[in-house]
Amino acid sequence: MAIWVVLTGKLTDLDSGSTPHRVITSREYLAQPGLFRGQRPKVINLSRSYSYQSRGYYASLLAEARGHRVIPSVETMIDLSERKLYENALPELEASLNRALSGEMSPAPWTLRIHFGYAADPRFERFGRLLFDWFRAPALEVTVVPGTWAKIQKIAFVPLMKIGPEERVRFMAAMATFTARQWRDPRQRTPARYSFATLCDPKEELPPSSMASLRHWARIAARLGVEVEPIGRRDLSRLANFDALFIRETTSISNHTYRFARRAVQEGMPVIDDPASMIRCTNKVYLNELMTANGIAVPPTRMIAEEEDFQRAADELGFPLVLKIPDSSFSRGVKKVGSMAEFTTLARAWMEASDILIAQKFMPTSFDWRLGVLDGRPLFAVQYLMAKQHWQIVNHRAGRAPIEGGFRTIPLSETPPEVLDVGLRAARCIGSGFYGVDLKETPEGVVVIEVNDNPNLDHGVEDAAEGDSVWISLTRWFLDRLET
Repeated sequence: MAIWVVLTGKLTDLDSGSTPHRVITSREYLAQPGLFRGQRPKVINLSRSYSYQSRGYYASLLAEARGHRVIPSVETMIDLSERKLYENALPELEASLNRALSGEMSPAPWTLRIHFGYAADPRFERFGRLLFDWFRAPALEVTVVPGTWAKIQKIAFVPLMKIGPEERVRFMAAMATFTARQWRDPRQRTPARYSFATLCDPKEELPPSSMASLRHWARIAARLGVEVEPIGRRDLSRLANFDALFIRETTSISNHTYRFARRAVQEGMPVIDDPASMIRCTNKVYLNELMTANGIAVPPTRMIAEEEDFQRAADELGFPLVLKIPDSSFSRGVKKVGSMAEFTTLARAWMEASDILIAQKFMPTSFDWRLGVLDGRPLFAVQYLMAKQHWQIVNHRAGRAPIEGGFRTIPLSETPPEVLDVGLRAARCIGSGFYGVDLKETPEGVVVIEVNDNPNLDHGVEDAAEGDSVWISLTRWFLDRLET
């Protein structure tokens, strides 16, 4: 029998006697990763806020890391954070809404609330189901601007604490009906043409692939019957003209790269990087929890949620230790601290922007392994050397150009078996796309530092040992998905 877990901001938000499901606070869920070990519960996240890096956000993020099915997902939270992220859904939703209204007009803007796909007014039954298919969330509020053609002005989450007594009865009934149904995901279309878009920015300081490398890929792809065309951030409206998307800008769920990935999925296009991989890989808290849950070695780590965690982290990890902002890339937002005073100052400053930080044991090495993995198989292996007189492979200097260390590309046949094994297991936890797994060899064994969803791939560097087979494998990854 399915286990349903309902998360709330505080237990008084929900009468535990009115639901047969397990009700706990989001704080309890975050603090007890082993609470449902050996089980795969379905989680309804009713936290008071779903804003980025709030406790509600982390509850859904870590639910995914723990293998728990959750609504709303982090992907849905991000989609509804800005109108431009969900505007592609509006034409279909507005068409359904206007069919329900049948020309009826209101003199002023009005709102419609949907609970688990159900509306109080039966006229909006189909609209409610469609909205829920787009954005799987417990309670949503749609603001409608009247007119000859009613327009949707805004779609937003409705916190449980803002639902009144009468409406709460309907909400609980809708939740009971929802939990009795099978959990399902919408199907996607399959495109038919062979023209690939490559999202890139020639002006980016540290791009994952240089323009010369992308031209090299285009020449190889052409031999396989594929046309590759570079596109930029202003080309979102053109994306549907292509069959596949390869993102070669530094990804972030808060910029246009995420919107391109989401649109590609909605168009039924194979995409690297896909939105789920972007969400999973860009957050170091999620990665640490996911690796730990799957028995993959990581550096000793402590989650920092409050000031009382500072001393515990220092006692457990010692100094120096490494402090990280969960959402960061290219060694940014990662600092080594050598004392309690330095740790406290930096942690306080960073917690103004993020509810949670992570602290890890400092593990000095002269290089980091990067294992490129595509569809669960090794693609390349590289040793990235630390930047000169620095402890990271990139030294970001304020107001000056960053300094990168050197590299050694290692043939896969000569890569240590433990590096291959740990790297492949880590990448497979994320998905079947293209990942760069960063690892360190330590006296205790190989540990995973992080898994990158947007790894570097430059001609003459990552492909130096395996040659053009790297680019051929990449092209065939897309073709396999177009031809099945």
